[in-house]
Amino acid sequence: MIEVAIQIEGQNGLNWPRWQNIVRLVEDAGFAGLFRSDHYTNQDPPDLDSLELWVSLTWLAANTSRIAFGPLVTPVSFRQPTMTARMAAAVDDLSGGRLTLGLGAGWQAREHTNYGWDLLDIPGRFARFEEGLHIISRLLQRDEPLTFEGRYYQTRDAVLLPRPVRPGGPPILIGGSGPQRTLPLVVNYAQEWNAVFSPPEKVRELNGVLDGLLEKAGRGPSEVKRSMMTGCAFGRDEAEVERKLGLRRARSHGGEFDPRTRGIVFGTPDMVVQQLGEFHEAGLHRIMLQWLDLDDLDGLEAMAARVLPQLR
Repeated sequence: MIEVAIQIEGQNGLNWPRWQNIVRLVEDAGFAGLFRSDHYTNQDPPDLDSLELWVSLTWLAANTSRIAFGPLVTPVSFRQPTMTARMAAAVDDLSGGRLTLGLGAGWQAREHTNYGWDLLDIPGRFARFEEGLHIISRLLQRDEPLTFEGRYYQTRDAVLLPRPVRPGGPPILIGGSGPQRTLPLVVNYAQEWNAVFSPPEKVRELNGVLDGLLEKAGRGPSEVKRSMMTGCAFGRDEAEVERKLGLRRARSHGGEFDPRTRGIVFGTPDMVVQQLGEFHEAGLHRIMLQWLDLDDLDGLEAMAARVLPQLR
Protein backbone atom coordinates (compact mmCIF):
# COMPACT_ATOMS: atom_id res chain seq x y z
CA MET A 1 0.00 0.00 0.00
CA ILE A 2 1.01 3.63 -0.31
CA GLU A 3 3.52 5.07 2.17
CA VAL A 4 2.15 8.03 4.11
CA ALA A 5 4.61 10.72 5.17
CA ILE A 6 4.08 14.18 6.64
CA GLN A 7 5.29 17.44 5.11
CA ILE A 8 5.50 20.75 6.97
CA GLU A 9 6.21 24.30 5.86
CA GLY A 10 9.22 25.26 7.93
CA GLN A 11 8.77 28.99 7.33
CA ASN A 12 5.33 28.94 9.02
CA GLY A 13 6.61 29.31 12.57
CA LEU A 14 8.94 26.34 12.95
CA ASN A 15 11.25 26.51 15.97
CA TRP A 16 13.09 23.89 18.01
CA PRO A 17 10.25 22.93 20.39
CA ARG A 18 7.77 22.52 17.53
CA TRP A 19 10.23 20.61 15.38
CA GLN A 20 11.23 18.23 18.15
CA ASN A 21 7.60 17.53 19.06
CA ILE A 22 6.62 16.85 15.45
CA VAL A 23 9.64 14.63 14.79
CA ARG A 24 8.97 12.49 17.84
CA LEU A 25 5.28 12.13 17.02
CA VAL A 26 5.89 11.19 13.37
CA GLU A 27 8.50 8.62 14.41
CA ASP A 28 6.38 7.09 17.19
CA ALA A 29 2.98 7.20 15.46
CA GLY A 30 3.97 5.08 12.49
CA PHE A 31 4.19 7.53 9.59
CA ALA A 32 6.67 6.56 6.89
CA GLY A 33 8.54 9.85 6.89
CA LEU A 34 8.80 13.55 7.58
CA PHE A 35 9.70 16.16 4.99
CA ARG A 36 9.89 19.94 5.18
CA SER A 37 10.30 22.99 2.98
CA ASP A 38 13.49 25.04 2.79
CA HIS A 39 12.69 28.76 2.93
CA TYR A 40 13.94 31.83 4.74
CA THR A 41 10.41 33.20 4.98
CA ASN A 42 6.98 33.18 3.34
CA GLN A 43 6.10 34.91 0.09
CA ASP A 44 3.86 37.33 2.02
CA PRO A 45 4.31 38.98 5.44
CA PRO A 46 4.34 38.51 8.34
CA ASP A 47 7.69 36.84 8.86
CA LEU A 48 7.53 33.89 11.25
CA ASP A 49 10.05 31.55 12.87
CA SER A 50 11.83 29.51 10.21
CA LEU A 51 14.25 26.96 11.63
CA GLU A 52 17.22 26.36 9.33
CA LEU A 53 16.67 23.25 7.22
CA TRP A 54 19.96 21.34 7.34
CA VAL A 55 20.53 21.95 11.04
CA SER A 56 17.03 20.63 11.75
CA LEU A 57 17.59 17.53 9.57
CA THR A 58 20.84 16.80 11.38
CA TRP A 59 18.96 16.74 14.69
CA LEU A 60 16.30 14.47 13.19
CA ALA A 61 18.94 12.09 11.81
CA ALA A 62 20.52 11.71 15.24
CA ASN A 63 17.29 11.43 17.21
CA THR A 64 15.22 8.99 15.15
CA SER A 65 15.84 5.46 13.96
CA ARG A 66 13.09 4.64 11.48
CA ILE A 67 11.51 7.41 9.41
CA ALA A 68 12.56 8.61 5.97
CA PHE A 69 13.11 12.35 5.75
CA GLY A 70 14.43 15.17 3.64
CA PRO A 71 13.87 18.58 2.09
CA LEU A 72 10.94 19.30 -0.22
CA VAL A 73 12.96 20.88 -1.65
CA THR A 74 16.31 22.54 -1.05
CA PRO A 75 16.99 25.07 -3.85
CA VAL A 76 20.26 25.60 -5.69
CA SER A 77 19.40 29.30 -5.87
CA PHE A 78 20.65 29.82 -2.30
CA ARG A 79 22.27 26.43 -1.60
CA GLN A 80 25.63 26.12 -3.36
CA PRO A 81 25.73 22.63 -4.96
CA THR A 82 29.04 21.39 -3.58
CA MET A 83 27.97 22.32 -0.04
CA THR A 84 24.58 20.68 -0.55
CA ALA A 85 26.29 17.46 -1.63
CA ARG A 86 28.57 17.55 1.43
CA MET A 87 25.71 18.18 3.85
CA ALA A 88 23.44 15.58 2.27
CA ALA A 89 26.08 12.85 2.36
CA ALA A 90 26.93 13.59 5.99
CA VAL A 91 23.32 13.72 7.19
CA ASP A 92 22.44 10.56 5.26
CA ASP A 93 25.35 8.71 6.87
CA LEU A 94 24.38 9.99 10.31
CA SER A 95 20.84 8.63 9.83
CA GLY A 96 21.94 5.22 8.59
CA GLY A 97 20.75 5.93 5.04
CA ARG A 98 17.28 7.46 5.44
CA LEU A 99 17.64 10.83 3.65
CA THR A 100 15.88 11.60 0.38
CA LEU A 101 17.55 14.61 -1.20
CA GLY A 102 14.84 16.81 -2.69
CA LEU A 103 16.34 19.45 -4.98
CA GLY A 104 14.76 22.47 -6.66
CA ALA A 105 15.48 25.53 -8.78
CA GLY A 106 14.06 28.10 -6.34
CA TRP A 107 10.86 30.02 -6.92
CA GLN A 108 9.91 32.42 -4.13
CA ALA A 109 10.85 35.97 -5.13
CA ARG A 110 10.46 37.69 -1.75
CA GLU A 111 13.03 35.62 0.12
CA HIS A 112 15.57 35.99 -2.68
CA THR A 113 15.14 39.77 -2.68
CA ASN A 114 15.20 40.06 1.11
CA TYR A 115 18.31 37.95 1.58
CA GLY A 116 20.35 38.96 -1.44
CA TRP A 117 20.07 35.97 -3.77
CA ASP A 118 19.54 36.20 -7.53
CA LEU A 119 16.46 34.17 -8.50
CA LEU A 120 16.93 34.67 -12.28
CA ASP A 121 14.26 34.40 -14.95
CA ILE A 122 12.70 30.98 -15.52
CA PRO A 123 15.04 29.83 -18.34
CA GLY A 124 18.08 30.92 -16.34
CA ARG A 125 16.69 29.32 -13.21
CA PHE A 126 16.33 25.94 -14.90
CA ALA A 127 19.73 26.19 -16.59
CA ARG A 128 21.34 26.87 -13.21
CA PHE A 129 19.30 24.04 -11.66
CA GLU A 130 20.60 21.55 -14.21
CA GLU A 131 24.19 22.60 -13.54
CA GLY A 132 23.55 22.12 -9.82
CA LEU A 133 22.02 18.70 -10.42
CA HIS A 134 25.02 17.68 -12.51
CA ILE A 135 27.49 18.66 -9.79
CA ILE A 136 25.54 17.18 -6.87
CA SER A 137 24.82 13.88 -8.59
CA ARG A 138 28.41 13.44 -9.78
CA LEU A 139 29.90 14.21 -6.38
CA LEU A 140 27.56 11.78 -4.66
CA GLN A 141 27.67 8.98 -7.19
CA ARG A 142 31.22 8.91 -8.55
CA ASP A 143 34.58 8.55 -6.87
CA GLU A 144 36.71 10.40 -9.42
CA PRO A 145 37.40 14.16 -9.06
CA LEU A 146 34.94 16.46 -10.85
CA THR A 147 36.02 19.29 -13.11
CA PHE A 148 33.06 21.24 -14.42
CA GLU A 149 32.90 24.52 -16.34
CA GLY A 150 29.37 25.87 -16.33
CA ARG A 151 27.86 29.30 -16.66
CA TYR A 152 26.79 29.40 -13.01
CA TYR A 153 29.12 26.94 -11.27
CA GLN A 154 32.67 25.78 -11.77
CA THR A 155 34.70 23.06 -10.05
CA ARG A 156 38.33 21.96 -10.36
CA ASP A 157 39.18 18.41 -9.30
CA ALA A 158 36.41 18.51 -6.70
CA VAL A 159 36.04 15.42 -4.53
CA LEU A 160 33.56 14.42 -1.86
CA LEU A 161 35.27 12.84 1.14
CA PRO A 162 34.45 10.83 3.06
CA ARG A 163 32.57 8.91 0.41
CA PRO A 164 28.89 8.27 1.21
CA VAL A 165 28.35 5.02 3.09
CA ARG A 166 25.28 4.30 0.99
CA PRO A 167 26.43 3.49 -2.58
CA GLY A 168 25.63 6.54 -4.69
CA GLY A 169 24.63 8.56 -1.65
CA PRO A 170 21.05 9.57 -0.86
CA PRO A 171 18.53 9.28 -3.70
CA ILE A 172 17.76 12.53 -5.51
CA LEU A 173 14.14 13.69 -5.69
CA ILE A 174 12.91 16.27 -8.18
CA GLY A 175 9.43 17.74 -7.83
CA GLY A 176 7.12 19.28 -10.41
CA SER A 177 4.90 18.31 -13.29
CA GLY A 178 6.24 20.15 -16.34
CA PRO A 179 6.77 17.73 -19.26
CA GLN A 180 9.14 20.08 -21.09
CA ARG A 181 11.57 21.04 -18.32
CA THR A 182 10.98 19.08 -15.10
CA LEU A 183 10.32 15.53 -16.24
CA PRO A 184 13.43 15.39 -18.49
CA LEU A 185 15.50 16.44 -15.47
CA VAL A 186 13.91 13.61 -13.49
CA VAL A 187 14.94 11.16 -16.20
CA ASN A 188 18.53 12.42 -16.27
CA TYR A 189 19.22 12.90 -12.57
CA ALA A 190 16.58 11.59 -10.16
CA GLN A 191 15.66 8.40 -8.37
CA GLU A 192 12.30 9.83 -7.25
CA TRP A 193 9.75 12.05 -8.96
CA ASN A 194 7.43 14.10 -6.78
CA ALA A 195 4.20 15.44 -8.23
CA VAL A 196 2.60 18.42 -6.50
CA PHE A 197 -1.11 19.01 -5.80
CA SER A 198 -2.45 16.80 -8.60
CA PRO A 199 -5.62 14.65 -8.70
CA PRO A 200 -5.26 10.91 -9.36
CA GLU A 201 -6.13 11.17 -13.05
CA LYS A 202 -3.39 13.76 -13.59
CA VAL A 203 -0.89 11.64 -11.67
CA ARG A 204 -1.74 8.68 -13.87
CA GLU A 205 -1.30 10.76 -17.02
CA LEU A 206 2.05 12.17 -15.92
CA ASN A 207 3.24 8.73 -14.87
CA GLY A 208 2.66 7.59 -18.42
CA VAL A 209 4.62 10.54 -19.81
CA LEU A 210 7.49 9.84 -17.43
CA ASP A 211 7.50 6.13 -18.31
CA GLY A 212 7.84 7.03 -21.99
CA LEU A 213 10.72 9.42 -21.34
CA LEU A 214 12.49 6.85 -19.18
CA GLU A 215 12.14 4.20 -21.87
CA LYS A 216 13.65 6.53 -24.48
CA ALA A 217 16.57 7.17 -22.15
CA GLY A 218 17.16 3.47 -21.51
CA ARG A 219 15.89 3.50 -17.93
CA GLY A 220 13.18 1.24 -16.58
CA PRO A 221 10.06 2.70 -14.93
CA SER A 222 10.97 0.98 -11.65
CA GLU A 223 14.19 3.02 -11.44
CA VAL A 224 12.22 6.13 -10.43
CA LYS A 225 10.00 6.08 -7.35
CA ARG A 226 6.75 8.06 -7.67
CA SER A 227 5.54 10.32 -4.87
CA MET A 228 3.46 13.45 -4.35
CA MET A 229 3.31 16.34 -1.91
CA THR A 230 -0.24 17.59 -1.45
CA GLY A 231 -2.52 19.34 0.98
CA CYS A 232 -4.34 17.57 3.78
CA ALA A 233 -7.53 18.46 5.65
CA PHE A 234 -8.11 15.53 7.99
CA GLY A 235 -10.86 15.69 10.56
CA ARG A 236 -12.29 13.31 13.13
CA ASP A 237 -15.74 14.50 12.09
CA GLU A 238 -17.29 16.54 9.29
CA ALA A 239 -17.22 19.78 11.27
CA GLU A 240 -13.47 19.54 11.77
CA VAL A 241 -12.96 18.73 8.10
CA GLU A 242 -14.97 21.77 7.03
CA ARG A 243 -13.06 24.01 9.41
CA LYS A 244 -9.73 22.92 7.98
CA LEU A 245 -10.95 23.21 4.40
CA GLY A 246 -12.10 26.71 5.27
CA LEU A 247 -8.58 27.62 6.36
CA ARG A 248 -7.20 26.34 3.07
CA ARG A 249 -9.92 28.18 1.17
CA ALA A 250 -8.89 31.40 2.91
CA ARG A 251 -5.29 30.85 1.86
CA SER A 252 -6.40 30.75 -1.79
CA HIS A 253 -7.12 34.50 -1.49
CA GLY A 254 -10.64 34.25 -2.86
CA GLY A 255 -9.75 32.19 -5.91
CA GLU A 256 -11.59 29.06 -6.94
CA PHE A 257 -10.99 26.28 -4.47
CA ASP A 258 -11.93 22.69 -5.22
CA PRO A 259 -9.90 20.24 -3.10
CA ARG A 260 -10.53 17.35 -5.49
CA THR A 261 -9.21 19.08 -8.60
CA ARG A 262 -6.15 20.19 -6.65
CA GLY A 263 -5.44 16.67 -5.37
CA ILE A 264 -5.89 17.63 -1.72
CA VAL A 265 -6.54 14.68 0.58
CA PHE A 266 -9.44 15.60 2.84
CA GLY A 267 -12.20 14.18 4.96
CA THR A 268 -12.88 11.85 7.83
CA PRO A 269 -10.74 8.69 8.25
CA ASP A 270 -12.64 6.48 5.79
CA MET A 271 -12.67 9.24 3.16
CA VAL A 272 -8.93 9.76 3.52
CA VAL A 273 -8.24 6.02 3.22
CA GLN A 274 -10.31 5.87 0.04
CA GLN A 275 -8.48 8.79 -1.53
CA LEU A 276 -5.08 7.36 -0.62
CA GLY A 277 -6.11 4.14 -2.33
CA GLU A 278 -6.98 6.08 -5.48
CA PHE A 279 -3.56 7.70 -5.51
CA HIS A 280 -1.90 4.33 -5.03
CA GLU A 281 -3.84 2.93 -7.99
CA ALA A 282 -2.69 5.94 -10.03
CA GLY A 283 0.90 4.85 -9.47
CA LEU A 284 2.13 6.63 -6.35
CA HIS A 285 4.45 4.80 -3.97
CA ARG A 286 4.52 7.57 -1.36
CA ILE A 287 2.45 10.62 -0.47
CA MET A 288 3.59 13.55 1.66
CA LEU A 289 0.60 15.14 3.38
CA GLN A 290 1.09 18.83 4.10
CA TRP A 291 0.27 19.53 7.77
CA LEU A 292 -0.10 23.29 8.12
CA ASP A 293 -0.90 23.66 11.82
CA LEU A 294 2.40 22.94 13.54
CA ASP A 295 0.72 22.83 16.95
CA ASP A 296 -2.10 20.44 16.00
CA LEU A 297 -0.37 17.36 17.35
CA ASP A 298 -3.64 15.83 18.52
CA GLY A 299 -5.01 15.92 14.99
CA LEU A 300 -1.82 14.42 13.58
CA GLU A 301 -1.88 11.64 16.16
CA ALA A 302 -5.56 10.97 15.43
CA MET A 303 -4.86 10.64 11.71
CA ALA A 304 -2.09 8.15 12.44
CA ALA A 305 -4.32 6.10 14.73
CA ARG A 306 -7.39 6.04 12.48
CA VAL A 307 -5.91 6.00 8.97
CA LEU A 308 -2.58 4.15 9.00
CA PRO A 309 -3.95 0.82 10.36
CA GLN A 310 -6.38 0.67 7.44
CA LEU A 311 -3.52 0.86 4.94
CA ARG A 312 -1.64 -2.19 6.18
